[in-house]
Amino acid sequence: MSDAAQPTAAEVRAAAEAVKAALDRHLEAVENRTGDDDPAVYEAFNALAAAAEAYDERLYDRYDEVTPFEIPGADDSLPPYAGPEEPNALSVLIRRDYAVVEPQRLLAQAQRIADLDRDEGEDERTANVPVVGASVHAALGVLFGEYEPDEIASRHKEFGLEEGDSTLWVSAADELPEPGEWLSVPFDQADPERVVCRFDVSSVFDEDELREERADLDDES
Repeated sequence: MSDAAQPTAAEVRAAAEAVKAALDRHLEAVENRTGDDDPAVYEAFNALAAAAEAYDERLYDRYDEVTPFEIPGADDSLPPYAGPEEPNALSVLIRRDYAVVEPQRLLAQAQRIADLDRDEGEDERTANVPVVGASVHAALGVLFGEYEPDEIASRHKEFGLEEGDSTLWVSAADELPEPGEWLSVPFDQADPERVVCRFDVSSVFDEDELREERADLDDES
């Protein structure tokens, strides 16, 4: 960054003062919280995260220095929480991506499941599903019909799958929907402003950490 584009010392100082003010507001919100999901706390948390990030950027641009702390969970991809203070219901939205890297392993595992079910007299599920020598589509139907998604996630390599990104959103609701109300479009009504918490898994995070570690080593050398 050129000298002309660098923030001034006064701008860095102002960013530091903004962090102090955001800390005070966050503490005040926590001390006066009205429940576990008080929106004032979420708003103060997000404001503190934004102020800390701005200070960190200006500090680095001006002095080539970083802060020793990181606020976990600060994610610009979600807006501040605007759901009910005390949710009466919740929805858990999960997405897990997989690559089929060993189709033959997948087909073999599905055939094994089908054979076991036939031996146990459960051929109504699998008798009409040709697996060996058939499509991956058929094998996936057998696999996900037999195992819970969490078990597949923990054993994905056995089934010839490779993990991609995954995310889990816990979304607050005013009341439980009527049975069958959303089954035709299960994800269309997801509202980011009602997400209480989320958990993301991605190799990009590992890559970011690796780049930071390499940058630290470069600075030390």
